Amino acid sequence: MGENDRLRDYRGKRDFGRTREPQGSAETSGAQPRFVVQIHDARTLHFDFRLQVDDVLKSWSVPKGPSDDPQDKRLAMPTEDHPLEYEDFEGVIPRGEYGGGTVIVWDIGTYEPLSHDRKGRPVDFGESIERGHATFRLSGSKLHGEYALTRFRDGLDGEREAWLLVKAGKGGAHGHGTPDPYRARSVRTGRTLGQVAADGDEG
Repeated sequence: MGENDRLRDYRGKRDFGRTREPQGSAETSGAQPRFVVQIHDARTLHFDFRLQVDDVLKSWSVPKGPSDDPQDKRLAMPTEDHPLEYEDFEGVIPRGEYGGGTVIVWDIGTYEPLSHDRKGRPVDFGESIERGHATFRLSGSKLHGEYALTRFRDGLDGEREAWLLVKAGKGGAHGHGTPDPYRARSVRTGRTLGQVAADGDEG
């Protein structure tokens, strides 16, 4: 599927005459795939977890945010693919637009795909997501180490597809969890959600 097709849902939900969210291009960025975690204070406050797969960012809404504590199993609801340029997006999406509210870039970096088949051979990362289980190692400013995304509900019978995002680790190991999203600061500008909203950066 081409990049234009993969971004059809994304573009169809937005009026780019009103929002400064990126429309997207077909360019890829760098040799190592990227990831970004954004905090999004929209109708409901949540974190958006995005992994570069080929020429788009595969995206999940994570209500409680990713955690570095292996004991935390975080619900992750898939959303539409986003353009690669979205990793830099921070600002205020106008009220009345899809996802209207304030966005900050909480973490950003690269990741290493780790998915293998039963014989230990590497599996194409996009295919591992399609199959419902993907493992990867994050190298960000805040998140580090191995994580897994696992689909536990396939979206049939009228239910929404649902995944779990979990930090890999031995039982009993404890991380710091997720910070208070209202006090968390952008890794790009050092601002909080409240400061971005007050600055009126219309996204």
